[in-house]
Amino acid sequence: MPGIKRKKCCHCHLLFVPDPRNKNRQRYCGKPECRKASKADSQKRWNQKPENRDYFRGRDNVERVQRWRKHHPGYWRTKPDSRLHALQDPSNEQPIDKTNNNVDFANNALQDLLTLQPSILIGIIAQLTGHALQDDIVMAARHMQQFGDDILNPQCKGGCHGRQTSHLPRSYP
Repeated sequence: MPGIKRKKCCHCHLLFVPDPRNKNRQRYCGKPECRKASKADSQKRWNQKPENRDYFRGRDNVERVQRWRKHHPGYWRTKPDSRLHALQDPSNEQPIDKTNNNVDFANNALQDLLTLQPSILIGIIAQLTGHALQDDIVMAARHMQQFGDDILNPQCKGGCHGRQTSHLPRSYP
């Protein structure tokens, strides 16, 4: 697979990776000041075209704008509250499964332990700890599981239902 081709931004002159869907036309990077420069350049080019010079002038265009405003009253006055229109359903609280899971992490093979977990969980642990080695991730997972058990069963502290507190240290690499 060929390397990613970087381009030089027309505004800040720094190299950037263009969006793959628009790589042949994107000339500005994503920084806010460069996006503003891109918009200004785009409007300038649009206004310089002969067919667009009188787009906002003349009786026909005034009537066109007046018709649009009549059909869209208050469009420019109110801004919708983005919190009221979430892109996802609210996250409802889920009941905690209090069944004892007597998985013995110390006796399971490292590969088996990691394949049982969703890859996103492994990624989150690696991101939180800053480590990508499997040994480090497993130690962090053991620590997190013990910490979670302690939170869910504060009266037990590792002694309820035959579970033992981890013999591992509270810190991981």
